[in-house]
Amino acid sequence: MKRDSKTAIGRRDVLRVLGAGAGAAVTAAAPLATPAQADSETTDQKRKARYQPNSAEIQTFYRVNRYPS
Repeated sequence: MKRDSKTAIGRRDVLRVLGAGAGAAVTAAAPLATPAQADSETTDQKRKARYQPNSAEIQTFYRVNRYPS
């Protein structure tokens, strides 16, 4: 008879390895997070009008998306 040299990996061993891998991934990803930065726009820049209905892009949008009546 031949001996099977396959090692059986138990379900708990797999879960233990996955848990350790997830912990290592979280630890490795922590330095990748960047700190939040304050908004660089001034109050005047925040209040300016951005929607310009007469611009070519807006007119094209309305022309293309016009529904038949």
